[in-house]
Amino acid sequence: MTRGNARELAVHLIYAWEFSGDEPELVIATRLEKEYYNQLSVECQVYEERPSRLQRAYIDTVVSGVANRVDEINEIIQKYSIDWDITRISRLTRTVMQLAIFESLYLEDVPVGVAISEAVRIVKQYDGSEAAAFVNGILGTFARSLATEVEE
Repeated sequence: MTRGNARELAVHLIYAWEFSGDEPELVIATRLEKEYYNQLSVECQVYEERPSRLQRAYIDTVVSGVANRVDEINEIIQKYSIDWDITRISRLTRTVMQLAIFESLYLEDVPVGVAISEAVRIVKQYDGSEAAAFVNGILGTFARSLATEVEE
């Protein structure tokens, strides 16, 4: 499994967490349980290969991290979603942006540009080109604000 596939799997898990309201650890354990995971492989290519130990650590970190900081991250999305209420953004698109913002702020081994390009790739795959352009605009503005903060 590649980091890109692990990222996509993390998006599915964050989405499932938000939808279910269960603890993120329970969502991860349930979804990654071997039999359930194997059933999902029939529906989605990302489930064809199980995550390695390293990828599982990444998944645990980002899913729990987004869950623990969801309000902070949603405030950032709202700040840069000019003239858009966050509730109007599809749940999947919002989930992908949450992951990208978490990676940009809290994971030193993920460059901001990679987080953004992967977010755009995933949103384009699941929500289409218009949503991808929207995500690129919001995350690009967010990234420029990070660069400005570093300069100051």
